[in-house]
Amino acid sequence: MPPADDRTQQIPRVEPGGPPRSQPAPRAAQPVSAERGTVPHRATPPPGWHAAETQPIPAVLPEPGLDQAAEQAEEQTRVLRPTGGSGGGKSLLRASGSMAIATLISRITGFGWKILLALIIGFGVENDSFTVANTLPNSIFELLLGGVLTSVVVPVLVRAAKSDADGGEAYVQRLLTISTVLLIVGTTISVIAAPALTWLFISDGDSSNPALVTAFSYLLIPQIFFYGISALVGAILQSKQIFSPPAWAPVVNNLVVLATLGVYASLPGRISVDPVRMDDAHLLTLGIGVTLGVTVQSLIQIPALRRTGFTFRWRWEWDPRLSEFGGLTLWMVGYVAVSQVGLIALTKVATAADAGSYSIYTYSWMLLQLPYGVIGFSVMTAILPRMSSAAADHDYPRVVQDLSLGNRLSTVALMPISAVMTVLGVPLALALFSLKGSATDASSVGLAIAVSSFGVLPYAITMMQMRTFNALKDARTPTLIMVVMTAAKVVMALLTPLVLSPQDVVYGLAFVNSFSFVVGWLVGEAWLRRRLGPLGSAKFLATLGKTLLASVLGGLAAWGATTGVDALIPGPAGAGTGWLQLLAGTIVGFAIIFGLMALLRVRELEPAIGRLTALLRRR
Repeated sequence: MPPADDRTQQIPRVEPGGPPRSQPAPRAAQPVSAERGTVPHRATPPPGWHAAETQPIPAVLPEPGLDQAAEQAEEQTRVLRPTGGSGGGKSLLRASGSMAIATLISRITGFGWKILLALIIGFGVENDSFTVANTLPNSIFELLLGGVLTSVVVPVLVRAAKSDADGGEAYVQRLLTISTVLLIVGTTISVIAAPALTWLFISDGDSSNPALVTAFSYLLIPQIFFYGISALVGAILQSKQIFSPPAWAPVVNNLVVLATLGVYASLPGRISVDPVRMDDAHLLTLGIGVTLGVTVQSLIQIPALRRTGFTFRWRWEWDPRLSEFGGLTLWMVGYVAVSQVGLIALTKVATAADAGSYSIYTYSWMLLQLPYGVIGFSVMTAILPRMSSAAADHDYPRVVQDLSLGNRLSTVALMPISAVMTVLGVPLALALFSLKGSATDASSVGLAIAVSSFGVLPYAITMMQMRTFNALKDARTPTLIMVVMTAAKVVMALLTPLVLSPQDVVYGLAFVNSFSFVVGWLVGEAWLRRRLGPLGSAKFLATLGKTLLASVLGGLAAWGATTGVDALIPGPAGAGTGWLQLLAGTIVGFAIIFGLMALLRVRELEPAIGRLTALLRRR
């Protein structure tokens, strides 16, 4: 696959080590403050949300004679620059930390209701059918607008806020008008096409139930519209550097679904699978309740948007910049469409294997996404506005610095978790899923986690690279990267049933999914180098090497702890054994890993150590 040529680049290219070929003249209406790249913000942030005063990241103390340490100290004290209509700047660690708390609770409650679902209906055709049907609205939403709203739209809104006299409000109103119409049309067509979508995603056989998938789809596909409204409002808030409402809204969604499952569990009997009936109380409760959760998630963010002073009204007149946005959108739709090809391939292979394979694959992937969602996504979301602002100012060296910092922070946080999850995959699954008595399905989930945990960090870095291209107003290159990733994923997924037994196909698919992000990381690295020049690889490789060494040794220590617990407890492993192994392995593993990282002087860890030390001293 050839790399993207310069004709697709929307901004001047910078030669490595040299200045940009052209620089926009400063706008008189936007005086630049003393801090480079900072513009005065336009509005006071609404009270109670995280758009707080500027607070620098605690500096890493440089060692005498080390220029690199001094550079690191300067880098980690940089703040999030206010962008147009933002409520003010704040440090990357403070912004990502506040989101991480909300995201952690969101992921815990989200995974909690999925665990509860598995405990209520088990890992079988019912769970497979619901899981596939619940995937459809997410997939179609991503194809319509999701990928655009979560990546392209924030840089576009930041640029509009910086250039428009009204802070980009009219532009946002036009964008909302077009997007809402598209969501209504897309949702309606998708509901009508539910049987065709079922046929596209699953294989018809003894291990699947197309009629049940279709019935669930009729109830779940309307989520598309509400996912879209939620993402639109969230993107506008994030462009103003207001992060809390979008971060907390999914928590409310999950609470609604947990309540729904409580009602479901109180119903007598089981869901009817042969024949499938649309008036089945179990079917209606689960389908309508889960859709209601997404509805609440979208509506709860609207008051926060109104507090910013934004007022929505329909605007049908065309803004020429929407044509540029449309060009980015077409590439992003292509990106999502290609990714769906990979999802369809994995889904069809999994549903053709043993019953429950797709649910096992989904639950293992969900657990792997938990650390990324809490840490990696929070870092990426906080860094994207300032990266977009730097790209808008043609400050490409700072774009590279932001990318390098984001990758290194992700490495020190996610690689230790990846190592521990590789060792503790089975105990983790036993602790969570074997409460019903049988540990067979739980062990399957754990093995799937163990063989795919290596993909956590590549996943985070690949997503960071994609957002970097988006900040540069280049949606073409991420699509080409996704083509390469998906080609590798589809080929390997189709080969999996040929080399593995039906019972083991799920492990092969879990490995294939993680390995595709390794491919994406390598391809994205090559094309970013072509676009931006050197990416600060020396600092990143130093951090990666030290963290990898500490993680391997800590993982071995965690494995020793779990083996010791297993030897002390006679009989087959169950939930109790799993919890003890998980507790012992986690404590020993992380203690060794972060202790070694401190001894190896992993600098990206020092701000957190400094804060912890200061807290202990206060006590």
